[in-house]
Amino acid sequence: MVGQTHGVHDPAGRIVVVLDLEGVTDKAGLMDRCARDLPLPEWFGRNWDALADCLADPALWPEGAEDRGLLVVVRGWRAYAEARPEEWQVAEEIFAEATDRGPGLFVTLGLGESSERPPDQPG
Repeated sequence: MVGQTHGVHDPAGRIVVVLDLEGVTDKAGLMDRCARDLPLPEWFGRNWDALADCLADPALWPEGAEDRGLLVVVRGWRAYAEARPEEWQVAEEIFAEATDRGPGLFVTLGLGESSERPPDQPG
């Protein structure tokens, strides 16, 4: 499955996938959105461990990403972070862990609903 790029370009030449969390306010919604937007296999278990394992496995990335690298841009995450801060902290840890484990993978948090807040980056 090839993820959505929403017109995002990476100057470093990595394949870009956008994880759009607009309207997501709980873990189930996050997992559903990950399954929709990210290059995850059909058997994705919709739990934290499965998400970390799938993100860190270059064999599951879109075509060309294993050689060029993969940039996952997380958008629309602030409502979830505010609604479920403990869950969001786990999600950030999963993104950071996957980035550490997956050579060539980088996950960044895009601007939220307010352009006055700077972008956040896990890890």
